[in-house]
Amino acid sequence: MFDAPITWNDQGLVPAVIQHHRTGEVLMMAWMNKEALRLTETEGIVHFWSRSRRRLWKKGETSGNVLHLVEALIDCDGDTLVLKVRPTGPACHTGRRTCFLNTAGDQDPSPQGFADLEALWQIIVSRLSSAASGSYTTYLAEGGPQKTGLKLIEEAAELVEEALGHQVRPADTQRVREEAADLVYHLLVLLAERQVDVKDVISELAARRT
Repeated sequence: MFDAPITWNDQGLVPAVIQHHRTGEVLMMAWMNKEALRLTETEGIVHFWSRSRRRLWKKGETSGNVLHLVEALIDCDGDTLVLKVRPTGPACHTGRRTCFLNTAGDQDPSPQGFADLEALWQIIVSRLSSAASGSYTTYLAEGGPQKTGLKLIEEAAELVEEALGHQVRPADTQRVREEAADLVYHLLVLLAERQVDVKDVISELAARRT
């Protein structure tokens, strides 16, 4: 996995940007030396070199929030790594999902398109796998594709109705957005209930590019 030549700095380190393998969200940044890189590759668990403590450390060695390596990328100059990982918990030592805040100091970044859609997908899958009591998502899925399918048809009709109304009042897009969100949510529940991963749907769309 790490066959490409790496340009180490004068301390024998290379920066590693840690990215969620499904959402693409940047979770943290830390430094690696050759031994940290070797351990990461052999164990499949991300290791770093702590410059302050002057020692190797496995991310999550005390908290249990380890990072499972999925894929490693290296930039064209060989002096920066991007590690795509599957986190088992919050990446930040503060307990936040990510170490990065926006410049206003807010914990959550602005909407990230398909990254946020992936986050919603993970919530839906989690609720179905745990059969969360009182969850509307679980309630829908328990009814099978017939119940979710009927809701999908209903939401699609409401979206079309709002879209047609948008021709009359083009300045008002709120209702179109709301109905579109309802439609997407119910589609994701149907896919999850049928055990069709949304990434496979994205792959299918990608395969149709001309």
